[in-house]
Amino acid sequence: MKRILVIDDDEQVRALLLEILERAGFGVVEAANGVEGINRYREEPTDVVITDIMMPEKEGVQTISELRKEFPGVRIIAISGGGRNVARDYLPVAARLGACRTVAKPFSRQEILEAVNVALAPCPGRASPTSSAVSRPTRWPSTPRWWTAWIRTSGVSSPRSRRWAR
Repeated sequence: MKRILVIDDDEQVRALLLEILERAGFGVVEAANGVEGINRYREEPTDVVITDIMMPEKEGVQTISELRKEFPGVRIIAISGGGRNVARDYLPVAARLGACRTVAKPFSRQEILEAVNVALAPCPGRASPTSSAVSRPTRWPSTPRWWTAWIRTSGVSSPRSRRWAR
């Protein structure tokens, strides 16, 4: 059974997430703030962490940053409320710090389960939660030098920007 750590200062949101996730067959561990959540993850790592952004003691952005630094392979979903407009300001920051998915409150059951399934899916370039090393993403073959030289000398910004007549 996959386990999920839910970090949120709002008891009602934690209860809602607990119900959604347990009905979907996940085990759930709860924490009321970032400090408690990080300590719980250190004691017993879970498969996914769902954290709120706006919390007392340690905000979600700090929690994500600290978890990511200490556990590079941790899979994090950031949630934020306060209205969809306010959430939009903080969620991109959470994504840049390493959250796999971001979900604005209010959210639906389907949105949460989809975010969890995406976070649990294998992803190139992301280490597993138990791995200490971060794997490198797969790279495409490099562009041939002659092509790069032609682009520079022809004045074309990219191969797709040039229109070819039929």
